[in-house]
Amino acid sequence: MIIVGELINASRKVIGEAIKAQDIDYIQKVAKDEFAAGANYIDVNAGIFVGKEPEYLQWLVKTVQEVVDAPCCIDSPDPKAIEAALSVHKGIAMINSISLEKERYDALIPVVAGTDLKVVALCMSDDGMPETMDDRLKIADKLINGLVQNNVSLDNIYVDPLVQPISVNSTFAAEFINAVEAIMTRFKGVHTMCGLSNISYGLPERKFMNHAFAIMAIGKGLDGLIINPLDKMMMASLITAETLAGRDDYCGRYLKAYRNKQFEM
Repeated sequence: MIIVGELINASRKVIGEAIKAQDIDYIQKVAKDEFAAGANYIDVNAGIFVGKEPEYLQWLVKTVQEVVDAPCCIDSPDPKAIEAALSVHKGIAMINSISLEKERYDALIPVVAGTDLKVVALCMSDDGMPETMDDRLKIADKLINGLVQNNVSLDNIYVDPLVQPISVNSTFAAEFINAVEAIMTRFKGVHTMCGLSNISYGLPERKFMNHAFAIMAIGKGLDGLIINPLDKMMMASLITAETLAGRDDYCGRYLKAYRNKQFEM
């Protein structure tokens, strides 16, 4: 399971204020906490700063990687901002995200083509947000083929089938989960990734629904998540779900987590 720590996002008020104030200590503490909790990538987002996003995104990458030995997930649809961040990034970054929306697709393909970058491929098109499994598969097929034709390897593609609120449509969770299974079955070698918290938007006690949804998706093959890794219950649930899904030989990771007291809430 690839974990992307989601907390360094300028849309969160405390992070936006820290970025604006260039508060290195605070940003670095969040990054270190996420990494220590098990994040494989640290997401960096400065999207609220129109006109200054490239500058701030570059600053975030440098600030995070000064204290954390992990790659960043560069979270922006703006190729100029991504290129600025990549110019100072150490190691192989993840780009979040390309979609089938023509303007976004045409802008980002030259950035990722022929590189070893990890790419989140979001199932969104100019026709809007997909609602069914079939809608998602059609978009995924075009995105995967387009990326492969531009020399992005299958192993570097993380398809995001797009989570939508269950409060809007009672089929949205099942359609997403079925799409995960279909993508992982049909497109051997690719990965699936999502930010799952949108499933519980507008509902009370969201963490319970988020945890259950993550476990169900892992059972269908999901192998990447953009989450808050400081949520100990979530992290413990993911380890357990992967073991139950047969992705933990001899329960090795489960036992290691137990020895490291990761199941103590």
